[in-house]
Amino acid sequence: MKLLKQLTAIQGASSDESKIAKFILTYIDKNKADWKVQPTIYAGDQFQDNIILVFGKPRTAIYAHIDTIGFSVSYDNQLVKIGGPDIEDGMQLVGSDSQGKIETELMLIEQENARPIYKCVFPRTIDRGTILTYKPNFRETDTTVQSPYLDNRLGVWSALRIAETLENGAIVFGTYEEHGGNSVGFCAKFLFDIYNVRQALISDITWVTDHVQPGHGVAISMRDSMLPRRTYLNKIIDLAKKSKIDFQLEVESAGGSDGSSLQKSDLLIDWCFIGAAEDNVHTPNEIVAKYDIMSMVELYRYLMRKL
Repeated sequence: MKLLKQLTAIQGASSDESKIAKFILTYIDKNKADWKVQPTIYAGDQFQDNIILVFGKPRTAIYAHIDTIGFSVSYDNQLVKIGGPDIEDGMQLVGSDSQGKIETELMLIEQENARPIYKCVFPRTIDRGTILTYKPNFRETDTTVQSPYLDNRLGVWSALRIAETLENGAIVFGTYEEHGGNSVGFCAKFLFDIYNVRQALISDITWVTDHVQPGHGVAISMRDSMLPRRTYLNKIIDLAKKSKIDFQLEVESAGGSDGSSLQKSDLLIDWCFIGAAEDNVHTPNEIVAKYDIMSMVELYRYLMRKL
């Protein structure tokens, strides 16, 4: 899982995705000659840090967001959340500012009758606006991978694996998902207008719960805070059953993804979230079963042929 380890080590919090976008483009350039179909690549300033790959005659697009949660440094080394990181005293954070590299830890200061304060433990004042992310710490066993930012570098990894054999379809590596969404509406309209793509699959990571357990296959989300159109959802579930690939059905009342942005857009695009489940969500210790990762890749490959 060398590629996944590399992906999780690259900083790319929401609004700061340029380094991870550059890495993905370099990887595509080096490896696309070995893919079954050579994609048309849309990237550059007019797409900000988003990347769109189009293979053959696309009917369905895969969306995998490349940004992560993190922190902005405010005044006097205080921290402001980017997205929804889970806070724990002593978390190791890294970044850099005009004075050099930064390796620090988070200090949680509880206040009576007030919100807690988050600060950096660092010997100097860090430049205002500096973005800090979890320190890379990739761990692998025979059955699991554990690391900061499996959400959603694992979704990106899966999309790159699918690209190897994809004949007809599109892949969108999007930005800003963890902090309010931004790019999906633009990318979806681009594919809608140019290629008439009206179906989407969301390659992202969901939660381990009492009813979605590690090692039992990829999760197909029947709903979170949003509701995919039932006709499309039923079609995907029927195809998943025919595939004989292990999967689990998820029903949640909260959470969201790039699918939320699609549903809120003015485009009539069907979408469904399909992803492996992780434990220790939005912490430096996210963990996913390898079996679920491989079933995720296999089911995406099957669905992209059939949808």
